[in-house]
Amino acid sequence: MPAPKHRPDPQKSLVGFTIGDVAYAVPIAAVREIVNPSALTPLPHAPAAVAGVADHRGEVVPVVDLRVRFGLPRAPDVRRSKWILVEVEGRTVGMVVDQVTEVFGTGGADLRPAPALGEGDEARGITGVTTHDGTLTFVLDLGSFRDLTRPLAQAGLLGPSGGG
Repeated sequence: MPAPKHRPDPQKSLVGFTIGDVAYAVPIAAVREIVNPSALTPLPHAPAAVAGVADHRGEVVPVVDLRVRFGLPRAPDVRRSKWILVEVEGRTVGMVVDQVTEVFGTGGADLRPAPALGEGDEARGITGVTTHDGTLTFVLDLGSFRDLTRPLAQAGLLGPSGGG
């Protein structure tokens, strides 16, 4: 008897990953690819969360260390990390994550609003919260990365954007 064909679940709209002990996700529509880390070139005067830029297939890609972005120390062993390359306003941005977990959906439920924690909420870059396998998962607002990388683009350090 032939094995049933695996069909992608259209409800699977998020790519999950961890930073420390916390679960996060980004919309799958924005993910270009998931890659192993490569050589980084640090940039002077870049925001602390921008680990540097990398040459990925001829494109200069800013790489944001999400551990630093969320106030954690850099990973002790970056070889175990992954980069999730996402599209932000026509540019590719790399996100350093501890571990990519899986592609999943919200089960048809809407995202719940992120909890208000006071001043600086907009800087956290969390668009909403969902529960997956009993774990709270914070869904990132990729637009917040635009604010981190815009000064680099304006300084001509990233090359032209890929359009829109």
